Amino acid sequence: MTTAHEQSRNRLVIGNWKMHGNLADNAKLLAALRPAVSTTQIAVCVPFPYLAQASEALKGSSISWGAQDISVQKQGAFTGEVSGSMLKDFGSTWVLVGHSERRSMHAETDQLVADKAQAALVAGLIPVVCVGESLAERDAGQAIAVIERQLAPVLAQGAESVNKLVVAYEPVWAIGTGRTASPEQAQEVHAAIRAALQAIGAGNVQILYGGSVKASNAASLFSMPDIDGALVGGAALVADEFLAIAA
Repeated sequence: MTTAHEQSRNRLVIGNWKMHGNLADNAKLLAALRPAVSTTQIAVCVPFPYLAQASEALKGSSISWGAQDISVQKQGAFTGEVSGSMLKDFGSTWVLVGHSERRSMHAETDQLVADKAQAALVAGLIPVVCVGESLAERDAGQAIAVIERQLAPVLAQGAESVNKLVVAYEPVWAIGTGRTASPEQAQEVHAAIRAALQAIGAGNVQILYGGSVKASNAASLFSMPDIDGALVGGAALVADEFLAIAA
């Protein structure tokens, strides 16, 4: 049975291009996405150099865009960093924070991820806070404990802030591996995340699933009561596949 609470959470599908793309390929992909008409909210998070291209190509369409990372700093001598105000300059709506690749390759801590989420909110962006466990952590029965630990400094910012963000659950073992959590496995973690959000008065926050989402498995994932959409990796680079997931 669907509650009124659940009905008020809109479906959201975000494409994470990661470090893919060039001007020519992006132009084709964005042109194919632009006409999309969907009851699902659709967005793409592109590499920093292509924010201007996404802004120009998608302006006036129903698709929004954003970036894959943000600096906690507003401005200054921080070579290689990109601030929230810079992302806003290109009409960004979204920014990913704490993606597992950032956590593992760039040693981003749970606290840093929470600080990045706060920096995004201050800049008027919607942070998509990514959480997820490794295969070893899942096999050790620690999946939910790991996610609760990752979320703790975010939730500590309080309901007012948390109600303005999105959470994305991406089991690390399912990213780019072709393996996907079963709908039931994903729902178990999403339900735990929902309970943690409800405990601080933010139970209506959208929770996305990520990790080898494809058109062939999207419907079964989206049928789960606490899965509000998807953060899509590889399939986001193929317009027909990405739009089929959103549909």
